This record gives sequence, C-alpha cells and structure tokens, in this order.
Amino acid sequence: DYMIWNQLMTSSDGVRKRLALALSEFFVVSLTGLDFSWRSHAIAAWWDLLVANALGNYRTLLEAVTLNAAMGWYLNTKGNMKENPATGRAPDENYGREVMQLFSIGLYQLNADGTEKRDANGNKIETYTQADITNIARVFTGWDFDRTTNVNTVEPVSGRTIPSTDFTRLPMRLTATNHSSLAATFLGATVPANTDGTAALRTALDVLFNHPNVGPFFGKQMIQRLVTSNPSPAYVARVAGAFANNGSGVRGDLKAVFAAVLLDDEARNPATAAQSGFGKLREPILRFVQWGRTFGIQSARGSWKIGDTSNPATQLGQSPLRSPSVFNFFRPGYVPPSTALSASQTPAPEFQLVNESTVGGYLNAMQNIVRNGIYVNAPDQPNAGSNSTNGYDITATYIAELALVTDATALVRRLNLVLCAGQMSEANQNLIIGALNATPVTATSTDSVKLNRVAAAVLMVMGCSEYLIQK
Repeated sequence: DYMIWNQLMTSSDGVRKRLALALSEFFVVSLTGLDFSWRSHAIAAWWDLLVANALGNYRTLLEAVTLNAAMGWYLNTKGNMKENPATGRAPDENYGREVMQLFSIGLYQLNADGTEKRDANGNKIETYTQADITNIARVFTGWDFDRTTNVNTVEPVSGRTIPSTDFTRLPMRLTATNHSSLAATFLGATVPANTDGTAALRTALDVLFNHPNVGPFFGKQMIQRLVTSNPSPAYVARVAGAFANNGSGVRGDLKAVFAAVLLDDEARNPATAAQSGFGKLREPILRFVQWGRTFGIQSARGSWKIGDTSNPATQLGQSPLRSPSVFNFFRPGYVPPSTALSASQTPAPEFQLVNESTVGGYLNAMQNIVRNGIYVNAPDQPNAGSNSTNGYDITATYIAELALVTDATALVRRLNLVLCAGQMSEANQNLIIGALNATPVTATSTDSVKLNRVAAAVLMVMGCSEYLIQK
C-alpha cells in the first residue's frame, strides 16, 4: 500500500501511472485474494508489470499477465493440472473463462464500434461456449511458481531461514508432465494434441489477441476509465481502429490506443463536455490522488505510510489493487438502480461504489485529511509500531492557496481551475465564497486560522457535484 500510494502521489511519470491504474481495473488481481508467503512482493511485481507495459503492446501484456505469479494464484493457473481420467480430475477453468470474459473478448460479439451484434431474432450472440472454456483450460495447465533461483537466507541474529522472494517477480514456469496433451479447440481454432505447453499457450493468446472483439471491448473500457462512462459508438470505433492498426500496421499498440482515447475530439471538445450525459464519476482513489498531487503532498520523514483505505464508513471505500473480486470495484455496464439513469438504462460504473456509507465516509475522511494530513504510526521505523514521532507525517503544503487565503474569491477561483478544470458554476462558487467569508481571515490571522479557510474551501469543492463528475 505504501509503495503504490507513493507512486501515484509523487511519481514524475504520472500519466503512465494513471494508465497502469486503469489497466489494473481491467486486468484485475486483488491483494485480498492472495494468500501465500511474500504476497506483498507479488502484488508489487504485478504493479510493476502493468507500469512497464502500459505503453507497450497488448499482446505482450496479455502474456505477461497470464504468466504472472500473482495472477497465477488469483485465478488458479498456478498448479493447474492436466486431466486425469482415473480420478475424474479436469483442468481448472477459472483463468480460461476470465481471460475471455474479462481480459480480451467479453461475453457477446461486438461490432467495431462496441455495439452488440444481433442474430436474425434480435438476440445477442455469445462469443464463446462452455466447450470453448473446457478446451482452452487445457492450455493453462502445467504452470507453477518458478522457484529455480530460490536461495534461502539465514538471518544471522536468531538463525531464522528466510526464503527467497524471486518467484514473485518471475513468470511462472512450465512443468511439461503436468500439461495436458489433449487437443484444444476453441473460438474456431485448434491447438493440436501433444503441442508443447509454451507453444500451446502462445497460440491460444494469439487467437484471443486477433479476435475482432478485443479492440472495441478493451478500448471502450479504457474510455470509461479515463474519459466518460458512455462514449459514442463513433468514439469507440476510432479507439478500436487504433488498436487494430496504429498507423504503421501494428495491432495492439497501447500507446496508440491511449493516445486515441485521450486526444479524441469527443474527449477534449468543450461542447461535448457541456452535455449533461458526458463524463464520469471520479473514483475515490482518484480524488485522493488528485488532492495529493495538486497540493504538494509531502512525507516529512519519508514514510509514505498510506495504508489500506477500503473501509467505506471511515475511509475512501476503495484502495488500489484491493478490489473485492476479479470483477473490479465496479462493472463496466453497471446502472444505478432507482435513479434517472436506470430509467434509460445508462451505465455509470463508478456509482457502484456509491451508497449511504461511502458518501459520508469519504467526506468525513477527507475533512480530516485535507486539514491535518495523514496520521502515521512510527514514521521513521520500517514497521508499524508506536514511538514519540507518531503524528501527521504526510501533509499537503497548500503554498499557492495560502498565498490567496485572505481573498476568498481568488481562492475559490483557483480551486475551480485546479480541481474542476474551470467547470464549477458561478452559483456554486458564490455559495462557497459566502461560506468562507462568514469567518473573516486577514493577513494577521494565525497560521491555523488561515489553514482552516484553505481546508474548508478544498473540502467544499471536493464534495460538490461539479468536482465529483469529471468532464
């Protein structure tokens, strides 16, 4: 937790980290689903994998995802055994199902613009069958943690033996005798019987990579994560086109895909942003990171001990790499029930995190964080304990905001710019300005009084709908 919060808050390559975060909500591994020694190293290696491949090629990333140790544990590829007719054992189908359903082609056949194809009776057309799952599962047998470089270390004080962590960073290794020798026929392709396990896996991933669904399926979800919950079919088609061909004949170039997502006219045109149905709810972790990056967050002792923020009642209700399941924190097609959106069946994925607990929990947590910072136990010790330096080690500087603190109007105008991209209405700005002016602040006011005003202004902006909906 300390590592990923630190990177999200302070790294110089903030765009790459933001893209990796979006990828972590498509290719999902959650620390809450890992239960083995050195799981923290494994999830850190998983994050490194996403960061390293964020601007690479989808096909390369898909193979790295498939053979990653954390993913292997999370979706049961690790230790997956070939069939055994004598005992009735069959290959585990978990990864075979999810790599199709969630990581590549989705449930239904798509047009290039992301709309669902229909048969002659108007029904959706499924992309795969149970037989496809059963067959492709054979490809993902025989893989396990690579412990070939493990060297135990004897700790010199008490003589404890500490195992190596190398396996958490290495791709899983094939044990040929555990790999299925049966032919595997799926999605119109066949891996012949007795095919080498590594070759079989690569053939299967090639089939998935070249499926026409991948561009619109993946591209639309990246638009949802980064720009708007309901992109037009034309927008999806342009992004899917970039996936199919980066302009130089290369398929799956993620740099081209993300450029198409972020630089599309629909993403950047002020007229589009003004439409009531455009945009997306900001995830709580994104609000928190924006606060830190905008206002110069610092850790006085370099601890960066920002931990799990998943508690919905007292914290953000969300924490990176800690989704409750492989289906992420929210589903791409989620429609909030009993709302105006449900009447029109309009998806708003991030609203799956919104309930009475998370709304209050977010405001209560941010009220304290914005004003005081983040309380840290033993910031100068590697392990959580207690010592005389406990306190608010991680705080925002608010340098530019404190320079404007005596002028409530100028302060709110600045926050509208840096937090809301200048999109807050005059009416809401005036409400906040009026609330701030109810407590006078002058040049001779104490530092505490000045900080109170800045914190109140930031909190009110970060709690208003024109901030919470990103456009």
